[in-house]
Amino acid sequence: MAGTRALPRLARALGRGVPTPRRNPFALGYLALLLGTTLFARFADPGLVQRLHQASSSDAHNLFVHPVRALLFSGLWVAGPVWLPYFWAFLFTVAPLERRIGGLRAAGVLATGHVGATLLSQAVVVAAVAAGRAPAADLDALDIGVSYGVLTSLGALAGLLPPPWRAAVLAGAALFVGRQALADGDLVTAVGHPAALAAGVALWPFLRRRDRARPARPRGALVLADAQR
Repeated sequence: MAGTRALPRLARALGRGVPTPRRNPFALGYLALLLGTTLFARFADPGLVQRLHQASSSDAHNLFVHPVRALLFSGLWVAGPVWLPYFWAFLFTVAPLERRIGGLRAAGVLATGHVGATLLSQAVVVAAVAAGRAPAADLDALDIGVSYGVLTSLGALAGLLPPPWRAAVLAGAALFVGRQALADGDLVTAVGHPAALAAGVALWPFLRRRDRARPARPRGALVLADAQR
């Protein structure tokens, strides 16, 4: 009987976890923007797309010459030709975080990770080039995408979960980041992705204070928390 009663509760929790324009305007709006730029990159003139990518890149050279443009526009593209992985990434990170802390704060978390991890990773690239440990071409290497913001959102979300789920999420994220760094062998990825995840963890005190200050929410505000109960 207990299992039978638990099924409707789980179904309701999963239903509340489905993004809707009312609950997730920021996450869905951002995904729509990324879908638009992905389709543009696929069907537009390749030369034009390359020029736009290069102008949007947050590589060290662009950050020095056009820092605001580089930091803003680099987050308007996906890294690669496929959009669907970003849909799932937003579904399990940005969307639940937005439902918990609101769209403006979720946007702030994503922007913090995107900007902070970008600046740190590119500073390491500059230092590596200056020390002769990386080629000068790395200063102009294409750097676009929103993976930093997604990982920061994941790290921030973990701090709002019950302890068992929190540990599982962080362990899975750390394993993913570590394996990716070893597989890619890319300096920017090896520095930026762990830094982005750590930035989300660093935001826990602020987000928890904000979360406690909000009015009581219906049970199941987060799908994982509901599933645990």
